[in-house]
Amino acid sequence: MAKKRKKTRSARNLNTLDSFLASEGKKEEFEAVAVKEVLAWQIGEAMKAKNLSRAGLAQRMKTSRSQIGRLLDPTDGNVTLNTLQRAAKIVGRSLRLELV
Repeated sequence: MAKKRKKTRSARNLNTLDSFLASEGKKEEFEAVAVKEVLAWQIGEAMKAKNLSRAGLAQRMKTSRSQIGRLLDPTDGNVTLNTLQRAAKIVGRSLRLELV
């Protein structure tokens, strides 16, 4: 049985993650998921700091626990800006968006 040769890598053949994702047509999708993950984590952490449960947040937002579940689910990108703003306000934060 012949041994496999290790393929040598050259720095000039390496891409940045951004360029790789762009070449695969996945950069925008990846960025959207990453933003949602960060927002869900930040809201979750702020809830912990305020000792606020999902049910408590839902009650204060006058919405359902399933809506809060979607809000805190990092893989669910279908959350409106209005929902994010209301949740942020209740946990003592504000939502800031910017184009860069």
